[in-house]
Amino acid sequence: MRLTSLSIPDVLLLEHEIFEDERGFFFESFNEKRFANVAGVKPQFVQDNHSKSMRNVLHGLHYQIQHTQAKLVRVIVGEVFDVAVDIRRNSPTFGHWVGAVLSAENKKQMWIPEGFAHGFVVTSDSAEFLYKTTDYWAPEHERCIAWNDPAIGIKWPLDVPPVLSAKDQQGVLLADAEVFP
Repeated sequence: MRLTSLSIPDVLLLEHEIFEDERGFFFESFNEKRFANVAGVKPQFVQDNHSKSMRNVLHGLHYQIQHTQAKLVRVIVGEVFDVAVDIRRNSPTFGHWVGAVLSAENKKQMWIPEGFAHGFVVTSDSAEFLYKTTDYWAPEHERCIAWNDPAIGIKWPLDVPPVLSAKDQQGVLLADAEVFP
């Protein structure tokens, strides 16, 4: 496993050693001991989520203000552009974002620690997205920052307006959002 810090060093891109031949492929998508040795983090995952979305569906930017979640995310079908936004008010990268293409083909994963809002847009016909979380979903503590907040300035790879859920249409600007100290 190779870890690369993105422009916000706490967000990591994971690339795995893939064993592939004419029969198919194998890789170890998570190993607690190796992750702790390489990333210096020993997450305790409590929930796995699996979603499927169509092209141009945009999810996010989501986070929980209590029962905060770190996430390890990956795509098993299709491709997405995955984004993490630092919402730790005292961080030197507060309000900054990082993004990466995650796909079934490249098999990359992204580690998004607590204190970040997360979102993604589907860039293939459809995508299946898996993510492990370090705390349970708590809808009463879930918050959403507007995907298109100009203060954040995410450069989403979209040629048309995204397809948004009702919740995501109600996202607030970072300036008005509850954030982490």
